[in-house]
Amino acid sequence: MKKHMGLGGYRMVDLTHSIDPFMPSWSDTSRFSFEVETDYEEGCRTLNYSCAAGLGTHVDAPAHFFRDGKMIAELALEELIVPLCVINVSAQRSPDLFIQPKDIVQFEEKWGEIERGSFACGYTGWDSYWNETERYRNVDGKGKMRFPGFSKEAAELLLARGVMGIGIDTLSPDGGNEKFPVHEAVLGAGKIIVENLARLAEIPAKGAIIGMFPMKVGVGTEAPARCVAFIPK
Repeated sequence: MKKHMGLGGYRMVDLTHSIDPFMPSWSDTSRFSFEVETDYEEGCRTLNYSCAAGLGTHVDAPAHFFRDGKMIAELALEELIVPLCVINVSAQRSPDLFIQPKDIVQFEEKWGEIERGSFACGYTGWDSYWNETERYRNVDGKGKMRFPGFSKEAAELLLARGVMGIGIDTLSPDGGNEKFPVHEAVLGAGKIIVENLARLAEIPAKGAIIGMFPMKVGVGTEAPARCVAFIPK
């Protein structure tokens, strides 16, 4: 009998924030809520959930911005389980930080070129504020959110490398830019975006694999996801 290899050769890191009613969200009104439909006295507990599709750690499919783009349910496993690289810019931590092409060049000078088919994450350190909703959203006096993201030029360079998509540990790879140039570029290229990632500090720059498992919603343009890094031991 052929021995099943399993995942014994990997250490797994959960990159997902837990969903709860107090978590930060883009609009600060798209909250998660639940109600108990039946309880243990009736045999078992069943719950009804209510939340926005783009809440917590979640995947944006191309259809989020493009009518003819792929829906969540149309994303192939080959697009969702891929090599992972983590561009660590956390030493520059600032609400006005945007990852630039020079950051990618510096990453590649140290770790080698980002391979085609990889998923590129920006680790800004902003996830450390996840349990401080006001600080994570960081709304300034003009009502504009300020937190790190990618520049459009950095996103275009990653697309030129042939990445499957990009992720970040903030509410959006566009920072607070509501013109969404990074969303337009990445989703317009048929790639995916993952927002609100956690624990990227524990992931090596290269060598890990990421699995991104969104709810398979047939009409979904976004969906909450369980994201996991598999790191060779």
